[in-house]
Formats: sequence, C-alpha cells, structure tokens
Amino acid sequence: MSALNEEQVLSVHHWNDTLFSFTTTRNPSFRFRSGQFTMVGMEIDGKRVMRAYSLASAHYDDTLEFFSIKVPDGPLTSKLQYLKEGNVLYIGKKPTGTLLIDNLKPGRNAYLIGTGTGLAPFLSLIKDPDIYERFENIVLVHGCRNTSDLAYYEMITKELPEHELLGDLIRDQLRYYPTVTREPFRNRGRVTDLITSGKLFDDLDLPQMDSAQDRFILCGSPGMLADTKTILEDAGFVEGNSSVPGDYVIEKAFVEK
Repeated sequence: MSALNEEQVLSVHHWNDTLFSFTTTRNPSFRFRSGQFTMVGMEIDGKRVMRAYSLASAHYDDTLEFFSIKVPDGPLTSKLQYLKEGNVLYIGKKPTGTLLIDNLKPGRNAYLIGTGTGLAPFLSLIKDPDIYERFENIVLVHGCRNTSDLAYYEMITKELPEHELLGDLIRDQLRYYPTVTREPFRNRGRVTDLITSGKLFDDLDLPQMDSAQDRFILCGSPGMLADTKTILEDAGFVEGNSSVPGDYVIEKAFVEK
C-alpha cells in the first residue's frame, strides 16, 4: 500500500521572485493537526523527489495549501516553482511534527515566531479555534528580509478578521507583528534582536517574556531557531515534546530546497 496520495494542483500564487504557494485537492482520508508537516513531491526525471512541507491550510479545509521558497538549484523547488493548475503532486499520508499546542504547557500568551516560509504552520494554527481557547493572546511574529516577503499579509490583516466563524476571536486575540531587516518598515530588525531588546513586547504592549505565562512556537531558518532556543533557555524556558509538554516547541524539519 502506497504511503502517498496523488493530488491535483488547484492553484499557484507567486508572491515575488523567491516565494510561492500552491493548493491541491485533499484526499478525504487525509487527516492532520494544526502545525504539522507532511511530505510533498513530484516526478522528476523518472524519480519521485520528496521534501517535508508544513501544512498552511486549516485542518478542516477541503483543500491543502503549502508555502515554499524557490531555490534555483534545489532538487525539488527548481521544478516545483513551475507548477501549473492540473499538475499531479504526491502528498505523504502520515503528517507529523512538534508544533502542536498539546506539546505546550498552559499559559497566557502564545508567541508564534516564524521567519520566511516558517510562517506556514502558523497559517494553520491561527485558523484553529483551539488555540484561541488555550491562550488569551496569540502573537504571530513573521520576520523577513524585504516587505515583498511578507506573504499572506492581506489575508492575515483583512480577510481573517472577517472570517465567518473565527472573526471575533481573531480580532480580539490575534496580534500580528511583521518585521523586515533590509527595508524601511514600521517594524525593523531581526526577530531575535527584537526579543532580547524587549522591543517586541513593548511594541505589543505586553509584559516582557516570562516562562510562567508565555509559550513559544518556533519555525524558520536554522540560525533563528538556534539563537531563539538559546535566548529562551537562558531565560528559563523548557522545550516541550509529545511526551512532556513544555514552554516552547521548535520545528527541525524546515524546508529550504
């Protein structure tokens, strides 16, 4: 029995020269939890090339959505970026991952810290009513180099607050903090610098981070993950997993190719 489902590409959106997203059909038997990833791939030169991708769609959506960078020499994205509607992709049947709210201890504020396409699992999480029941404030921090990299900006700021079922929760509890490093923008700087300086919390009018009430979910570049992990552990935060919930969780399967 195959470990993959064949799905058809429904749409492709190019955000800029380096980022794109795509949606596919969803096999009725495919189930996943917000924050998880699965394998995605295609036939290239007679071989199936697969990579791990976070699911950007809500767990209840009828379609699947993924967010990707374009790597010119990448084994997969060098071809994947040219997807067209109707193309066939292979989707792994067994999603997995550590970015689950069940892997966190109860708290007041949930900080979703992502850089680049590390935003993807958070797009699923912020559309999940469970996270709004668990935490008072959901803080989505998206760090990028340029303003054009702030994919899904309009969806997060305009569409989600008007969501038919979640709109009230999102307007009351979701705090979106986009930041860039290479262009003028209202929020400037690396995510780690904004955390260590306290500017992130000051700008949001929230208390400085405290392991007694704050929880962090991290997904993004290896450098950001390593640096933020050090910052959190130096401040007394403990990493969680499926066996023992903690103060933060980190995704180690970030896709770059």
